[in-house]
Amino acid sequence: MTLLITDGWMLPCMSKQLTGMDCPGCGIQRSISFLLQGHLTDSFLMYPGLFPGIFLFFFLIFDWFTEVKYSEQIKLWATLITIGTIITSFLVKMAIH
Repeated sequence: MTLLITDGWMLPCMSKQLTGMDCPGCGIQRSISFLLQGHLTDSFLMYPGLFPGIFLFFFLIFDWFTEVKYSEQIKLWATLITIGTIITSFLVKMAIH
């Protein structure tokens, strides 16, 4: 599994290559790699939006096949939390750098 952490398979960020600045999606590939290796803390610290995004993804699939009470509200809140986490972590990253 350590092969996953190498940069060889990861796609480069065009925004970072053109502007030299991270984009709101920078870090997600490395975060997924950490997650697949079982490094949950490192994965969260690399890209906090991955975890609510995973919840949203699996809830959408689950909701597709079953009837879930309040599914529209759950989808709305999961989407807002995911987007909010991505934007907040991006702003914190920009403030630190």
